[in-house]
Parts: sequence; C-alpha cells; structure tokens
Amino acid sequence: MLRAWQQECLTTAKNHYLEISKHFLCLATPASGKTVLAAEVAGYLFDTKQIDFVLCFSPSITVAEGIKNTFARRLNCNFDGVIGAIGCSYTYQNMRFFNEDNWKIIKNNRVLVVFDEIHHCSGSSFDDANAWGQDIVQHIQEQAAYTLALTGTPWRSDLIPIALANYSDPDNKIQCDYTYSLQQAVDDGVCRNPKIVLIDNEEISVTTKEQETKVFNSLHDLLKAPLISYQDLICHEVVIQYILQKGCNKLAEIRQFNQDAGGLIVASSVEHAQQILKMLTEQFQQTAVIVTYKEPDAAERIKHFRFCNTEWIVSVGMVAEGTDIPRLQVCCHLSRVKTELYFRQVLGRILRVNEAVNQEAWLFTFAEEKLSIFAHRIDQELPDSNVLVRGNAIAKQFDITTANKKSASSSTDLKPPLMMSLFDDGAFSDNLNDAPSENKKNYTPAYLESFGGFREKLIEAFSPI
Repeated sequence: MLRAWQQECLTTAKNHYLEISKHFLCLATPASGKTVLAAEVAGYLFDTKQIDFVLCFSPSITVAEGIKNTFARRLNCNFDGVIGAIGCSYTYQNMRFFNEDNWKIIKNNRVLVVFDEIHHCSGSSFDDANAWGQDIVQHIQEQAAYTLALTGTPWRSDLIPIALANYSDPDNKIQCDYTYSLQQAVDDGVCRNPKIVLIDNEEISVTTKEQETKVFNSLHDLLKAPLISYQDLICHEVVIQYILQKGCNKLAEIRQFNQDAGGLIVASSVEHAQQILKMLTEQFQQTAVIVTYKEPDAAERIKHFRFCNTEWIVSVGMVAEGTDIPRLQVCCHLSRVKTELYFRQVLGRILRVNEAVNQEAWLFTFAEEKLSIFAHRIDQELPDSNVLVRGNAIAKQFDITTANKKSASSSTDLKPPLMMSLFDDGAFSDNLNDAPSENKKNYTPAYLESFGGFREKLIEAFSPI
C-alpha cells in the first residue's frame, strides 16, 4: 500500500508526463520511500504500455541492489538485465562503461530512465557537465521516452546545475515537479523526528612547538586559530571517547525498548575507523562491525548488519545515501566532510521508521561553525515548526575524565533540525572535494593538551516547546 505522498506524487507524475514534459524531478526527504515511488511510476508506465524497458542509476552498489529488489517485487519480473528481464539497476560508475550497443537500447526502445540522487550528475549542457552529466546530455536526455529524477538534497556543493533540472530566473532556484519535505514526513509518521546534539568544550588547552600554551573556550575559537585542524580534533582520543560515550548511552536507552536498535559512526579514514572500532569494543564493550573500501565483503557486512543485533557499524563512505537500515537510530558524525549535503544525508540514515516501539533518532556531532550553521538553517526553513527554542536552557550533567580532570557540562537546549555519504564501490564524492578546504591553511605545529568541561546544544526537530 502506497503512502499518501507516494500516491499523490504518482498522480502528479502521470499528469506531468501527459501534459508537460517527459522529464520529472521529485524532491523527497531522505528515508521517505523514493524507491517505492519510482517502482510505482515504472509499473504505471508498463501497465499503460508507454514503455518497454527501465534503466536505473544510483550512487552505490548497495543502493543499486536495493533498487533492483524493489523493482523486481513491484513489476513481478526479473530486474537483472539478463534475457527476459524488463530492466536493470546500475551505479553511476557503470554508466561510464556503457558502449554504443548499451546506448542503442535507449535510442531504439521506449525506455524509462530512473536517476536516484540525481544531484551527483551535473550540467545543463555537455560543456558544463561532469562525466555522468555528459552521458545524460549525450545519450539520455533526448533519447529516453521518460526520465524520473529523485533527490533528497537538491543542490551541489560546487553550485553547478543538476542534470535534467530546471531553474527559475533570475533567482536561479531549482524547480522540482513534486516536493515532500522532512517536516511533512515527520508529521505523517513517515520519518522519525530527529534530534542533533552539537558538542562543544569550554576550556581547550593547546601547546605550540615553541611550548607556548593557549586556551580556547569553544571549538569555534579553536578552529579559527591556525593551530589545530578539524581532522586533528576528531581524531583526538578524548574527543572520540566523549562522543562515543554519548552515543553508547543513548543507544543503550533506546535498546531497552528496541532490542535490535543500532548505531552508525561515520569516520574520516580507515585508520580513524579502526581507532574508533577498537575503542568501541575494548573500552565501551560494544559489539561492532567496520565497513571500508579495504574490506572486500563490505557490501555483505552491510547487508548482514541490517538484520542482525550488532550494536554499531563504523563506516568510511560505505553506508551511503539511500542505504536502507531502519534499525539505525543513533549516529556519531566524526567525518571530516562538512558540507550541508553530507550533513543532511548522514542524518537521513537514522530517519527510516520501522515497527519498533521507540522511534527516536539522535545525531551527535561537534559545534564546528559550518555544522552549527546547517542545524540553525533548518530553523530558518521551518519558521512555523518551533524548531529553535530560545527560552530557558535545560541543564544536564556529563561526566568525562580528561587529563586527570573530572568535568561537568551544561546543555543549552535549542530545538530542532536536522545530514551523504560516499560510495561503496569506491568511486567519487562531490562532498569530499569540498571537505579539505581547512587543510589549505598553514597550521602551526601544535598538539591538544587537555579539555575542560564539555557542553552541548540540543537541536530537536519539530517538537512542541
């Protein structure tokens, strides 16, 4: 049975294809069920004998496999591209290996082409397009009978136009043919109500190469000085220990109600992930699995984690956008990638609802300037949702031992908001291209010596005051 938004979008797409254009762009918040919607659109076009074949493209092997399974169930047929199948699901990387015979399928047949997370394909023309965008312009845009483009984050960090998208003039805003927002999804019970905890610190001591000690009263001030990079920060043992403690405590609370609830930790490198995994299993006595490009069975590990009872999955670009693991309810964001695209998509990994009693979704990250802006921007986008609480703070106590100190923190209760991931077949990442901008600074050799009291801001989406 379709959700209300899926049925409405399907009706809109039918009318759009009939009266307006063969290209349709659907913006629906991460975890809302875009793949099911796409399969329904394909089913309708087959049932009305408007298409002969379907090709689907997506960012990762895991997502492509999920699309294949969903389409096979809905269309009640093979969806693997072999003889007798009426479609196939590929990654965008596969598109680069299509030969002329592959493209002739689109040219000589009535084909629906589905693009999951279309924002990875850029270009309004062949000249300004990336590699996948060029393939779309050259082989798909005019030749396909219909296209269905899906996205949960309708922009690119490089500001290049998204392929197959229309933009308004003169404000240059993307024009989506159907939009289903996160607030709508939360109101409808389609997505979980997310909470974000921004972790800060009130007394950070840094010692330079010249043995000069400097003290900062916030991460913002620390990262403004050319002493320590964000990468240095998130790899520091005390920092990791604190955020893992918060994540483990929250997951333990949720697992009192949902015994198979799981957590995701997004790491910045393979070495970082291994460091986190060791701390999780040895210090916090958690069960955990790691997935990186170095594990040849990473896709199988993700598939197994989806249905097992393991507490944590530690990932470096493997639990990608669109990856469907509904039991994930806690996320620790320890990636060096700090783009809004990535931020929202990471959050999307914990928003899928399931049949569990508890439907909380918690994201823990740091009060770095950009990440804080992304959270507050949600408040601006949702002016009627009481997203940001500016009233009295709710005090909470936190215990952590750092540099032989015991420190307590206070928590400022904000109120809402909100999160990409990389790709499990090891190809590209627009987000990573943006991430290392801080590395262009010239850092003075220094090391983090100690931390004082940690404090937190709780941003909670769509809850009443």
